[in-house]
Amino acid sequence: MAVNRVPVLKRCRSLDLDPVFLGYDKKSKRKSARAGKKMSEYGLQLREKQKAKFIYGVLEKPFRNYYDKADRMRGMTGENLMILLERRLDNVIFRMGFARTRREARQIVGHKHVLVNGKSVRVPSYLISAGDTIEIREKSANLQRYKDIAEVTNGRLVPEWMDVDQENFKGTIKELPSREVIDVPVNEMLIVELYSK
Repeated sequence: MAVNRVPVLKRCRSLDLDPVFLGYDKKSKRKSARAGKKMSEYGLQLREKQKAKFIYGVLEKPFRNYYDKADRMRGMTGENLMILLERRLDNVIFRMGFARTRREARQIVGHKHVLVNGKSVRVPSYLISAGDTIEIREKSANLQRYKDIAEVTNGRLVPEWMDVDQENFKGTIKELPSREVIDVPVNEMLIVELYSK
């Protein structure tokens, strides 16, 4: 399985991205080597695609598959793409505050700590639906790791499209998210322009 091993702050600097969107509190004091330089139209489009891939932890081929799926759906392709990415199980775990970062959420899912509607799911790219109940297995929720995570993520704002019980590590998806409530700094129209060439 391919893994992105680029240092997070270095990548954030090159993409002009705030690490807060990834769940990191650190800030890089260095400036990007390309800061202030004019970028071509293609460069801007590519950077937006790389930003979306980096934030959600998706590699090129699955990202392209998400784009193709979004293109076949009704409505705006860019908005559909962002909604599909937001529905990924690892992202939902991160949003609910059961993990500090999306990478950690991916690991939690991979280690079979997550139940969706009472069944164990270990696929981070599993797409959740409205009405789904997501919880951390009872046996796992008692681990010290989750107590530490709860301390760190307690102040995190939970999106309005989900209902979360932080103490019992349980949450319900009230409705699917719309583009307006997704606070990711990505201009999805540039991604659509890039892929539609």
